[in-house]
Amino acid sequence: MRVHRTLILSLIVSLILAVPATALAKQLIIGGSTSVLPLAQKLATAYHKTYPKIPTPKVGGGQSDIGISGAASGRFDIGDSSRNPILNVDPHGLVFTKIAQDGICVITSPQNRLSNISQQTVVGIFTGAIRDWSQVPGAQASGPIDLFDRDGASGTQDAFQHIFLGETLKISPSATEETSNGLEQNAVHNDPGGAGIGFVSFAYTAGVNAVGYQGVACTLANAKSGQYGGVRNFWMVTKGIPKGEAAKFIAWVTKAGNKTVRAIVNSSWIAIH
Repeated sequence: MRVHRTLILSLIVSLILAVPATALAKQLIIGGSTSVLPLAQKLATAYHKTYPKIPTPKVGGGQSDIGISGAASGRFDIGDSSRNPILNVDPHGLVFTKIAQDGICVITSPQNRLSNISQQTVVGIFTGAIRDWSQVPGAQASGPIDLFDRDGASGTQDAFQHIFLGETLKISPSATEETSNGLEQNAVHNDPGGAGIGFVSFAYTAGVNAVGYQGVACTLANAKSGQYGGVRNFWMVTKGIPKGEAAKFIAWVTKAGNKTVRAIVNSSWIAIH
């Protein structure tokens, strides 16, 4: 009986050793920022295509704070964030790895094709000092402004406030909060009379009017050239130094000279190397 058990155990061990290491790789769980989501999904698909024996990472959306807290708790192997790390706010022991840069566009309805907006007007509208489109140069809408914001867990909101409003001003509490880029995009697009205005990531400007800022059109080309000022960082967040499959994936994403990643990033975002 003992000999029989020994033979069975030996067979099991032999079978395990015979399986390639890549076949035993765990599926990465990635979640967080809806701004990073389209890029993360493309990277995950390309990673599996490059390494077919490694499961395609499972990528979900949410918000930057969800990505950060999910990485800290271990719910995510990698958290996605579209805001910079915040000292004494983010959980201790996290590692933020920059993977790309993105632009934030002020958006209006196609019915209100505002071509440009000044810093002064952005501040006036989003702090609530300017409440009617008659006060906005170049506006094609009339009547009260419908202001849309992202909720407090959003990295896009954090970046918008720092880039467009500065360190002290805040978005008016009268603004309607949306929980994702897509919802804000739809809210502005569908707002009656073209009265809505908000802000989204580059990847969510289809079907809405991306407004130029300070005389510079909100385009990928202008962001890459440095002319457009509304640019922020994309991060992958891990609990401590990346390990195992998370380390392999992040190393693949950030490897200098990775033509696959560079092509994906440069299609809609700004590569960091």
